[in-house]
Amino acid sequence: MAKEYDAIIIGAGHNGLVTAAYLAKAGLDVLVLERRHVVGGSAVSEQVFPGFTFSVCSYVVSLFRPEIIRDLELPRHGLEILPMDCSFTPTREGTGLARWGDPEETRKELARFSHRDSEVYPEFSRTMGEMARIVKPILTMTPPDISRPDLEAVKSLLGIGKRIASLGEDLIYVKAQMMTMSALEFLDQWFETDVLKATMSVSGIIGTFQSVSSPGTAYVLLHHYMGEIDGAFRSWGFSKGGTGALSESIASAARSHGAEIRLSSGIQKVLLSGDRATGVVLQNGDEIKGKIVVSGCDPRLSTLGFIGEENLDDDFVAMIKRYKFRGSSGKLNLALDAPPNFKCRPGDGPHIRGDVAIAPSVEYLERAYDDAKYGEFSKRPYLNIVIPTLTDPTLAPPGKHILSAFVQYAPYNLKNGTWDERKEEFGETIIDTIAEFAPNIRDIILHKQVLTPLDLEREFGLTEGNIFHGELSLEQLFVMRPVPGYARYRTPIRDYYLCGSGTHPGGGIMGAPGYIAAREILKDIEQGKVRIQ
Repeated sequence: MAKEYDAIIIGAGHNGLVTAAYLAKAGLDVLVLERRHVVGGSAVSEQVFPGFTFSVCSYVVSLFRPEIIRDLELPRHGLEILPMDCSFTPTREGTGLARWGDPEETRKELARFSHRDSEVYPEFSRTMGEMARIVKPILTMTPPDISRPDLEAVKSLLGIGKRIASLGEDLIYVKAQMMTMSALEFLDQWFETDVLKATMSVSGIIGTFQSVSSPGTAYVLLHHYMGEIDGAFRSWGFSKGGTGALSESIASAARSHGAEIRLSSGIQKVLLSGDRATGVVLQNGDEIKGKIVVSGCDPRLSTLGFIGEENLDDDFVAMIKRYKFRGSSGKLNLALDAPPNFKCRPGDGPHIRGDVAIAPSVEYLERAYDDAKYGEFSKRPYLNIVIPTLTDPTLAPPGKHILSAFVQYAPYNLKNGTWDERKEEFGETIIDTIAEFAPNIRDIILHKQVLTPLDLEREFGLTEGNIFHGELSLEQLFVMRPVPGYARYRTPIRDYYLCGSGTHPGGGIMGAPGYIAAREILKDIEQGKVRIQ
């Protein structure tokens, strides 16, 4: 008879791998099935051009939970994070704005624009840091089921209330503002320098089809403040060897505990026996039995795609169909003969060894959104650029470099033409935008890879190209993610779980959804709700 696994994980994205590693560590017989030829999902490194290794999609690390690194001993499996020390925003005039890891250096930079802002910035950082520390435990909390409240749910909500109450009156007021205000309105209360507000506000729109002046985007700004590296809050870094090296380290940890990972093994559907998941059918027709099945894919693909509407309750289907994706971003990867030279601050200096944000003004960002609002990709998009070879030269041949640019806005649904027809035009628009600030860019391009939202959907399974498996908007967070009544990693199908970024606490290279899903699965096994033996 064919082998039956204790757990089958659909997708070897970083969350699926985290779930697999924890279940295998607990003694379960685990199989991970990945459609592509490499592990990582969107957190993947690939040699797109000979000698050039790119973090094709996700490209920086910050939100990844430190407890996972410790529990799985990821440094022992090859994980090394290289800190990013600067966030640089070039401008058309002047010398641009750089924010450094050293607070005094940042104060000096800001003082060139506004003495007031240079004095306020440290207080802003302290306030955000304090709020992030209080809110951070929610990132690894199982959301309570408010549709069927019990003692556990009441305790969870009371715990959240106590943490918020401990902020004190002033910070509770700030917290309330962040849950309701736009990123721009919130920053307007603190700062007067336009370029500073622009470059900070973009943290509130990444992965959402909203502008920096849309209500609720202030929370997403806080979401990005909850990252840390080695205990240093608000720190960002590169995974040495590319983002895929992080995924490979988790895969190595999973294998060390006995997990099996099969590549080029796409899923056609989940096998059902009544209302229970009993395994999967691969795209080649093979059937594999499993006592539980866990999907790391987005909620729509995991349910309507792998289970089918006919096997689900009508109300649940309606809620999943209302769940918003609205992909709004793309990616440009360039192989370069030399580093780009930004005319406002020329040279290969430390200012370009972190991230470079093309967000020179609030008006620039609003105009970028206006284009997308009417069904066009931005004529001059917001770009977040990194040149990781300046920190990790192993990613390219000697003397050569790679550049990765996250691009927003690029709406999944174009008003005119298709993405296949306009892909080249999109790529040229991005390069034109970079050239405004780094005029040498066209002279140094050796190869280019353009990824549209449609490419992200086709190649990486990201529905509508949404990098977070669904928008991080207020109505799709915590007890509402992905839908009310099903925010606890379980589905209407027994023994079928979700562990991807479409569950709490959401997207980014975080690992928390996979971590909490594994914890909930093991709890169900311990309580006898799932029978493994």
